[in-house]
Amino acid sequence: MDPKSFRRKLRKNQTHAETVFWQLIRTSKFLDLKFRRQHTIGRYTVDFYCPKVKLIVELDGSYHDNVGQSIYDHERDEFLKAKGYRVIRLKNDAVLQYPEVVLEHLKVFLGMNDL
Repeated sequence: MDPKSFRRKLRKNQTHAETVFWQLIRTSKFLDLKFRRQHTIGRYTVDFYCPKVKLIVELDGSYHDNVGQSIYDHERDEFLKAKGYRVIRLKNDAVLQYPEVVLEHLKVFLGMNDL
């Protein structure tokens, strides 16, 4: 499957947490930052990407607790960080249960908690 079709498929079949998070940040709702969904960087497709601050947001469900997946995620994150991206992983449950806290956590991560 070509990358464009793959991204389209991911957007069409996003998780409930991804839908909720997208509603929180889309159309520059969060700190006037524009985000992209399912954006390809190198050989990886990330959940959410903000080019202005080179931020990658990954939403993780219980699947990411698997040891093999955890190792893959770590290697992937290190690759992206080495390319100058900032990577943050958020739990799906946190997005669904505490969306305001998640946004505050993102502000702190970006050093914009005074805004």
